[in-house]
Amino acid sequence: MAPLNNSSVKTLEFLPLNGKITWPPQSHKPIIQYTPGDGVSLIIAQSEAEFDHLSGNLARETIASHPLVPHLDTSQSHASIISLQVTLFPNAGFCIGLTAHHAVLDGKSSTMFMKAWAYICRTFGKEEFGFSFLPPELKPSFDRSLIKDPNRLDMVYLNQFTALGANSEPKQYKERSLRILSNTWRQSKSPDSVRATFQLNRADIDKLKKRVLTQWDAINQEGEKKIEKPVNLSTFVATCAYVLVCMNEVFKDKDIVFGFIADCRARLDPPVDPSYFGNCVFPYIVDTEPGDFTDLVNVAKKIFNQVKKLEKGAAVLDGAEGLPSKWASLSSSSSKRVIGVSGSNRFRVYETDFGWGKPIKVETTTTSGTIGMAESRDGNGGIEIGLVFSKDEMDLFASLFHSGLEALP
Repeated sequence: MAPLNNSSVKTLEFLPLNGKITWPPQSHKPIIQYTPGDGVSLIIAQSEAEFDHLSGNLARETIASHPLVPHLDTSQSHASIISLQVTLFPNAGFCIGLTAHHAVLDGKSSTMFMKAWAYICRTFGKEEFGFSFLPPELKPSFDRSLIKDPNRLDMVYLNQFTALGANSEPKQYKERSLRILSNTWRQSKSPDSVRATFQLNRADIDKLKKRVLTQWDAINQEGEKKIEKPVNLSTFVATCAYVLVCMNEVFKDKDIVFGFIADCRARLDPPVDPSYFGNCVFPYIVDTEPGDFTDLVNVAKKIFNQVKKLEKGAAVLDGAEGLPSKWASLSSSSSKRVIGVSGSNRFRVYETDFGWGKPIKVETTTTSGTIGMAESRDGNGGIEIGLVFSKDEMDLFASLFHSGLEALP
């Protein structure tokens, strides 16, 4: 792939993105600083790769997507916030890649930025063109005073962050660093590593929900506190439970630990504006035993129970002080396989229309051990699931995934 242009652009409507994250010696925590001349890195490139292959669902080498993802400039002392890359596939299409630093913005915020950019492009030259005409859900709120932190979790996390080391790797070190998490321990560099997308349509999801709810009361582990049966089960719970049961067969030599990231905007007390632009998420670890992942109903109940706790307001940040060290310990354990989730079917990423209609494919460049999630492109209530495995693991997972769906009544 050949870069055609590398330039810096200003995002006037999203001003903080133009600056850089710095950590001055006299400051207790990092800040965003803008210096004249700063901007967002934009690379224009051209690729001779096969567009249909890269935008398809079938398994392909993980490294095939790497040239489409822009590099984010980071160092010990400073870090860019986002970087963009537009890659042209002659006579086929183009790809827009975005890399973001999560110290400043979460997945919902980066999706908002992309949708606002798309809206401005789509309405260029029309009466509704421009930032002032952005719909309310695309107008970012940068008011940090909305976040109340009486327990000073910001300093608790910063202290643990520097104590554990910026990369939280097995070989830890103490220092200030603004480098993003190293992928060397999260994603296999093996040429055998492949990426694929699996789909659950609306009928599949309804069958999974029915299976879980029908057997909810029939399956209880000895000594386990009864989890009240819900009237409905969310698509998120049903999807994660099914994928994890299949993954459990793939990773038989490891004990699975499952966690997910939840948007806290509406869950904080008081709640934060839905258009709050920043990082307003929190990770949760689902309380499970290794045996739970052998049964769809058991794991669905455990995930549901954790999600249900988030409805209780103050419980949203329970145990927050010790979470960074807990995650680091689990991630470095040789006997455990930590599985997380990236993306969300609620982001509605296929509504990102630059003027040419829906994107052909939107995916998070998920790492091994991550369930990438998005709504189906057809808009009929299905789910797209992006996964990375070795080729043999992918073949086994695909067999389990499809045969399991076929067996559902």
